[in-house]
This record gives sequence, structure tokens and C-alpha cells, in this order.
Amino acid sequence: MPQHALTTTVVGSYPQPDWLVDRAMLSKGVPRVRLQAIWRVPEAFLEQAQDDATIVAIREMERAGIDIISDGEIRRESYSNRFATALDGVDVENPGVITDRNGKETRVPRVVGRIRRARPIELRDMQFLRRNTDRPAKITLPGPFTMAQQARNEFYRDVEEMAMDFAEAVNAEARELQAAGADVVQLDEPWLRNDPEGAKRFAVPAINRALAGLTVPTALHLCFGYAAVVKHQKPAGYSFLPQLAETIASQISIEAAQPKLDLGVLADLAGKTIILGVIDLGDPAVETVEQVATRIRAGLTRVTPDRLILAPDCGMKYLPRETAFGKLKALSDGARVVRSQIS
Repeated sequence: MPQHALTTTVVGSYPQPDWLVDRAMLSKGVPRVRLQAIWRVPEAFLEQAQDDATIVAIREMERAGIDIISDGEIRRESYSNRFATALDGVDVENPGVITDRNGKETRVPRVVGRIRRARPIELRDMQFLRRNTDRPAKITLPGPFTMAQQARNEFYRDVEEMAMDFAEAVNAEARELQAAGADVVQLDEPWLRNDPEGAKRFAVPAINRALAGLTVPTALHLCFGYAAVVKHQKPAGYSFLPQLAETIASQISIEAAQPKLDLGVLADLAGKTIILGVIDLGDPAVETVEQVATRIRAGLTRVTPDRLILAPDCGMKYLPRETAFGKLKALSDGARVVRSQIS
């Protein structure tokens, strides 16, 4: 792992090439169930094409100067659906439907039996990433709370019981990913802010079960939704953040640049390393180095340099590739400027 302060990383995703996915279809939403129609490459050649695109993503993150990289989540249709629909107990052929508070219907995994991980899901992804970079590498998994919120329960007594079985499945996967060379394992839990009351009841036990026994650094990511999908003004504070101090995750990853987050909330997470979003993905312009440096300095008024990791906000996959690379380069250069000033 990097020894210098103000390490840079990515949240997870990187733009998939136009020749690989239908980006117009991608921009319409975040699928909870499989969306095979998004892939432009025939099934017989899809894995090979995804491998090639993953190498491109790895090299661009390296060339931008990012310290801790990912595989760009190139093989995924969304951050959660590939894992959630690969578990036993989910009827993939007959999805369920849930209705949100605004009356919008969404197709989701339909749980008809005991949730169980019968086989590795992201293991080959991690092995491929490890073979193709000598940089520290992060891999991400959807969190158990979020997966439970994004499913139609037709088997369990309640959502809490279902979330704990999702946590068992995540934990089994995470342990294999660690053994395959993951330097950081991250859980994505954006729904913590969507249902703060539910989160208070069972999110922390589920998250802790999912991360139990891991010895590499573990991260927990939460956000306000992708800039490409969420068009309204985002709130300036999280409704479920202080409680995350009770998780065993060593790092908390938060979106901060686009929502102009009140960084005073970081006081609630003393003892955690903060992965701070300092790149605004809602702005198509590439930040200047000084803009990035200013956001980093704001973070340093709340968190010491040894506890601050720098990242973009989440949802980089929706950007044009040239823009994504430019923003990552600005992130790396901005971190270097501030690092030299505090050393």
C-alpha cells in the first residue's frame, strides 16, 4: 500500500467503451436485474471483449497516477445486479417489482428461497486485475443492506433476516477476493441514506457480518446517487452517517464535491479513514489542479493527512472516457500539490 499521505483512489467504476456497451441504454437508469441487451458484443466474444476493456481501464488509471486502482467494474451492468442475481434463492427468470415512495415501479431480484452463494462471482475479476497491475488494487461488492432494499422478499420472515443472509454471501465472496490479492475490499451501501430508519435497525450488524474476518483494509461507500441519473439538487448532509462509526469498516467513502457536503459531519467518524470525493461528476468540465487542491485543503481542516484518501464522487462510468481520464489526472495532480505543501 502507498506510504505517502493523501493517497488517491477511485470509487470503483470507469467508463465502458462505446464498442462494448450501449451507452444510451446505460444512461437511462441503474438496473437491479440483468440487462443483457446493454452489451454490443455477441455472447461468444463478450468475456474476451470485457477483458480487453478492463486492461484499457487499468492502464488509464495507472497513467493518470491513481495510487489504488480498481478493474473499472467493466464487466458489470450496474454496481449491484451482477452479484445479487448470481445468488441461490433468487428467481432470475421472473423478477419482482417494488414501488418507491413516488410511485415509480422498478424490476428487482425476486427472492424465493434461502440466499446462498454457491459459487465465486467476482473472483475471476480480481484475479485478472491482480495479474495486470502491480498497483494496490481495490474490489467492490454491493452491501447487504442495499441488496435487501433492492429485492422483493417472497421467502423470509422479514427484511432483516434476508439482509443477514445477503451478508453471509458477501462475506464468503470477500474472503476469496482477499485471498486472490485484493488490497482493499469495499462495500457499496447507497441505500443507507434512502431508508435511515431501516438502517438504524439492522444495517450495522449486516455490514459487520459481511466484513467479518477480513484482514485487509475495508471500505464502506455511501452516496446521494449518480450525477448522470439524479438531476435534482443533492442534500448537503447524510441522514445515516454517525452510526457508521460502529461498523468494523476501517474506511468510510463519501460523495462530497457535487453535493458540496458540509464537512463538519466528518467529526462523527473520528478513528475512521475518510475516502473523500473531491471530483464533481455532475460538472462536465475537468477541474483545474487548484480547484482540486482547494477541496483537499477543506478536507484537511477536518481530517488529518494520514486519515484522508482522495477520490472522485461516484458514477464515473457515465462520463465520456476523455473526461474521466482528465478528472482522474486532476485528482492525482491536485493531491501531489497539497502533499508537497504539507510534507
